[in-house]
Amino acid sequence: MTRPPNRHRPTDAVSVAEAVFKPATPPADETVRAQRKAGVPVSKELVSIKLDSDLVAHFQEDGPGWQERINDVLRRATGL
Repeated sequence: MTRPPNRHRPTDAVSVAEAVFKPATPPADETVRAQRKAGVPVSKELVSIKLDSDLVAHFQEDGPGWQERINDVLRRATGL
């Protein structure tokens, strides 16, 4: 007696990979970027802050780049 194929789990590598990762979300309408002066790159500074866990979860829902999204929101809020 043979087992029927498992129809709920993908078997090929591409389908397995697609099932693991969330679909890509389109970029925000306006991504705020720091102004660069004469080709000098904007430096980043490592800081440690405490944020509410629900706030962090909200930004992490869309996957990688969540720290950059927080940076963009803070930049808009400060008007920089």
